[in-house]
Amino acid sequence: MAETVLETRGLTRDFGPFRAVDGVSLSVRRGTITGLIGPNGAGKSTLFNMLTGELRPSAGSVHLNGRDVTGLSPDAMFAAGMGRSFQIPRPFARMSVLENVMLAPLAQIGESLLGPFLSRKAMRAQEDAIRAKALSVLEFVTLGHLADHPAGKISGGQMKLLELARVLMGDPELILLDEPAAGVNPTLTGILIERIEELNRQGKTFVIIEHDMDFVMAHCDPVIALAEGRVVFEGTAAESQSNPILLDAYLGAMSDD
Repeated sequence: MAETVLETRGLTRDFGPFRAVDGVSLSVRRGTITGLIGPNGAGKSTLFNMLTGELRPSAGSVHLNGRDVTGLSPDAMFAAGMGRSFQIPRPFARMSVLENVMLAPLAQIGESLLGPFLSRKAMRAQEDAIRAKALSVLEFVTLGHLADHPAGKISGGQMKLLELARVLMGDPELILLDEPAAGVNPTLTGILIERIEELNRQGKTFVIIEHDMDFVMAHCDPVIALAEGRVVFEGTAAESQSNPILLDAYLGAMSDD
């Protein structure tokens, strides 16, 4: 069995009396593209937010490469090797696409109070290296020709690719994507899938929240399903389509709408 890169144990999150995630224990194998599915309100984004430090769990723990990282800040999670995108991209709209990507690396010399005064030569060298890497990453995600464009002026699909580029600047081994194909035209979805699969071949592990079952069937293995904050299914995408518990979870959510 492949090595486990991410594990949760009894992960729980309450919002007052409402339990959004209820005792979730799961593991993600290194080198996989794991699909995280479930009806709206199942707790998928809340789970992502706990995994990446956006939310502190009410109970339970998160382990990355066997290390307990429960409650670490998003920056600390990023430094530890876990990157994530958001369902709704969050670029700095007035900054260029290139500048957005260059902001991603942590602990830049120029960000410190005295760095620009005491380490000017080192700061310039670091900035040149970051710029070169950012341009390379933008070429990889097919946004190189938009490097100087304001990030707020590119399309929604291009913003999803920009999100991926920002994640890649930290060279994480584990990448969490929240509905990467949502609202993206087929051409850009195809580009995004190609890049995900290329990165996976290079050794990156992915966990992807996705409602598009065609996407999941074609590109995710294994699949983990949540319903009402609990894991109700783990298996292949093909098995998920005929699993009675999972089908009932989806149909039940639809009847409640």
